Amino acid sequence: MTRLAARGAALLALLLIALAFVGPFLWVLIASVQPEATLAAKPSLTFSLDNFKAVLTWETIILPLINSIIISGATAVLTVLVAGLAAYPLSRYQLRYRRHFMLTLLFTTGLPVTAILVPVYAMFFRFNLYGSVPAMVLFLAASSLPFSIWMMKNFMDGVPVSLEEAAWVDGAGWVRSLTAVVGPLMAPGIAVVAIFVFVGQWGNFFAPFVLLDTPEKQPAAVTIYTFFSQYGQVAYGQLAAFSILYTAPAVVLYVAVNKYLAGSFSFAGSVKG
Repeated sequence: MTRLAARGAALLALLLIALAFVGPFLWVLIASVQPEATLAAKPSLTFSLDNFKAVLTWETIILPLINSIIISGATAVLTVLVAGLAAYPLSRYQLRYRRHFMLTLLFTTGLPVTAILVPVYAMFFRFNLYGSVPAMVLFLAASSLPFSIWMMKNFMDGVPVSLEEAAWVDGAGWVRSLTAVVGPLMAPGIAVVAIFVFVGQWGNFFAPFVLLDTPEKQPAAVTIYTFFSQYGQVAYGQLAAFSILYTAPAVVLYVAVNKYLAGSFSFAGSVKG
């Protein structure tokens, strides 16, 4: 009887959590097809695509999405490359201060990016980098590196060193063994890190809002702010339509690499102790 009650309580908790996620999603779907949508969107038999037509413009959605793809994609690629190079010696060599370095990385993951935006903003102005997209990508990659190195190192630990040793016997250097042996074997792990960084930067609002000077450079995460007027009025229908279009690329990317993600969790189970 006790096990049955515990199981029922667990199912009830999962149901409440599911409703907490499904509720807002249903509101977005309903409000996006209602021209006069309000905060309390109600199901209706009348549907319209006017909200989508209103936001499907170059300035409102197309250019911001392109900016988001460029910023998030460049940050993910740069982070994966640097994290892989940093994780290799941490995984393969017995470094003297490796444990201290890993603990430092773990500590820095708890520092919110918003806490360092003020000195970063001052530094950008000092070196004439304010409004520079490449400079902001470097900052976003640097802020994503600590946890990415930690994850990459754990995935790399699961690749047997004996495979690299066989490549070394054949005359391959560490660069060759990293790209031809370790890299393909930990492809699921690389996909996990890339998705983690991409999705994290896709929803980043504060850094682009503070460090980019013109709307033409800002990503969709900042553009969504324009649907809130200075008088507290909100275009709920257009906001819902924009949210659907804004979420679609991240969902498509996740589905595209789903086979790598499925294999990554079982791969992570082989991490050395």
